[in-house]
Amino acid sequence: MRWSLLISGGFKMKKKNVMMIAMMFSVFTTATALTAGAQEIQAGTEETRAAQEMQSGSGEAEKAGTYVLPVKELTKKSVDENPYMAKGDTNIHHDCYNTDTTDAVLPLGIYPEINVSYEKVNANASPAIFFDSRGHAVVPLQGGLAIRDINADETQTLGYFSPAQHDGGGYMIQSSYSFVDESDRLVCPTSNNHVLMLRTMDEDGNVLSEFEKVLDIDIKAAAEEKLGKTLDQNLLSVVFDYDGNLWFATGGFRIYPERKQQGAFGYISREAIDAVLNGEEADLSDVVFVYELEPGEGAENGIAASKEGAVILTNQNCYLLQADSGVKKVWETPYESAGAKDSKEGDETTGGGLAWGSGCSPSLTKDLVMFTDNQEIVNLIALDMKTGEKVASLPVLDELPEGTQVSVENSAIVYDDGAGTVSTIVCNWFGAGSADLANADSDSSIQSYANIYDINWLREGNQKIMPGVERVDTVKTENGYEMKSIWCRNDLRDTSILKLSTATGYVYGYVQDLTAGMWQYIILDFETGETVFTMDVAKKYGYNNMAIGMYAGNSGNALYCPTGYLELLRLQDRFVYLPEMPYREVDLDQATRTVLEQETFEADGGTGGVLGWLNTVTVENVHPNTTMAFRMNGISGDAGSLKLYAYGTDGTLQEVPGELWQIRTEDETTPETLLADTLYEVYVTVEDGGNFDLDEKEREITVSAVLGR
Repeated sequence: MRWSLLISGGFKMKKKNVMMIAMMFSVFTTATALTAGAQEIQAGTEETRAAQEMQSGSGEAEKAGTYVLPVKELTKKSVDENPYMAKGDTNIHHDCYNTDTTDAVLPLGIYPEINVSYEKVNANASPAIFFDSRGHAVVPLQGGLAIRDINADETQTLGYFSPAQHDGGGYMIQSSYSFVDESDRLVCPTSNNHVLMLRTMDEDGNVLSEFEKVLDIDIKAAAEEKLGKTLDQNLLSVVFDYDGNLWFATGGFRIYPERKQQGAFGYISREAIDAVLNGEEADLSDVVFVYELEPGEGAENGIAASKEGAVILTNQNCYLLQADSGVKKVWETPYESAGAKDSKEGDETTGGGLAWGSGCSPSLTKDLVMFTDNQEIVNLIALDMKTGEKVASLPVLDELPEGTQVSVENSAIVYDDGAGTVSTIVCNWFGAGSADLANADSDSSIQSYANIYDINWLREGNQKIMPGVERVDTVKTENGYEMKSIWCRNDLRDTSILKLSTATGYVYGYVQDLTAGMWQYIILDFETGETVFTMDVAKKYGYNNMAIGMYAGNSGNALYCPTGYLELLRLQDRFVYLPEMPYREVDLDQATRTVLEQETFEADGGTGGVLGWLNTVTVENVHPNTTMAFRMNGISGDAGSLKLYAYGTDGTLQEVPGELWQIRTEDETTPETLLADTLYEVYVTVEDGGNFDLDEKEREITVSAVLGR
């Protein structure tokens, strides 16, 4: 594998920026199996070639050490757990706050590789991935939803529900705004205005080959009956509030006020949902509550929820709503929009934005509601959660090259550090939306690629969208809130929905190098916005990321990205290997890295402090005693004070005897002092069937170990 360390430009100085960044470093690699036929990045000088070899991890250079990203751990995101949603990353924005932030570990460039799962059943590679509480991947399939093995060489379906096959057809599940509830049921809005709940597993946790429909409510019909009038808009999105009421909103990705379409939002009471799930009859007229919107107003994105209630952003207003034997409007705050933005004659783009108003789903903290407006110069807006008062705003993406149109269509990354600073990362999306959305007969609630995306962008790549990614911090002060720009990139064109990992401290994306035409994974330093890593995938237009697809896996070692070429990519670190058997590759899909909280560490039997992550791996066809080596960085201090703990068969952490483990550097020396930016290898020998083998199968070992001090 070939690495390049480059110095490049890419930041545009901003007058309002509190930080000026002069240069950035990029680490480029070529992928393995996916880059057949792709040109290797060529070094221009012997000095550059030598530098590449030093970073390549091959030959003599390997002994000098391998470049990996340093761990820059952030505090965990501050999100109140919703008791009616599954634990973990249970929707496409990870949580009901719509933060697009995960506490899971993501790759750091430790002997990185790109692996692929090929799609041979579905019309496209799996977009809109999210997970249930047992770690199953939930993905769209044949107009419905499925639990699938997305790590298999050929993507395998474990169980599914297809409207065409299981329910008479005539509709599709709107996967973008589906989610997993506290009992691992799937909650789904449909294209025919129903809300479904699907049971996916039996009592023992086994995936059902065909999901069971346990609830089916025609919510539009119920709302129309309640209002006594016809709704012109269709069902768009749903969410549970913290009392288990199911909120819904009508609309589409582009709602024109002048077309006067009638819309609404409201909720189904928890009592009614429980009654239906218990096999009882429920009179919808008594349990469905509806708020009538002014004609021409409608939702254009997903709904968010906090302990304060449900937050709905329409094309004109932001609302906080509560269930109180009816829809209680706590507050309503208007915002400004220049209207739908489309390409003009002579533009290099042919598409536009999606929304008429804000294209950004509302993202929450415990105290704030964050979203962008859609004026000619777009503003980031922060509202007080309790009052709806606008407490701060700032122009964003306003110093891009002249003539650059801006529309923020993907949900922004919102990270609340719990100490008074909320970081928001917004991304320009202009150009990816279909120009046909402007047609009067267009139904923008239909979530299909043909309907909502620009065909020229899909075929020609990111040259057909406009650049711009910016981080803005909202800081709580004695006098209220203050917004400031931290960094801005005017060279990145991204539609992948960037993700932030608090465990690593990096922002992850998938972009195209327009000079080389190469699609690539990209990692940005959260603090500085610098590009610190890229990995090439392919030059073919079919490797477009499909707009909504990139997703952080829950294994601690996978960043998924679907492509239009029926390949679901996953970026992974080869952080574990078998030093006694170098010919054998450990199955990375059987290896995980988890943030082990200090409280859990102590409760499970550890003493001292946690150092690094909990590493777990399963290896098949082992010898009676097998040595495994975990590669890790981000650890520092006196090596002599280290202990290695592993979970025993009784479920507790136990100290591994000193003769069974060791820590060393890649050049096979035993360190006295550990440095955070150095890659170390922790060797541990496990007996098949012994106390540290968590796998009952013969000739198969599972070990789960963590360093402590």
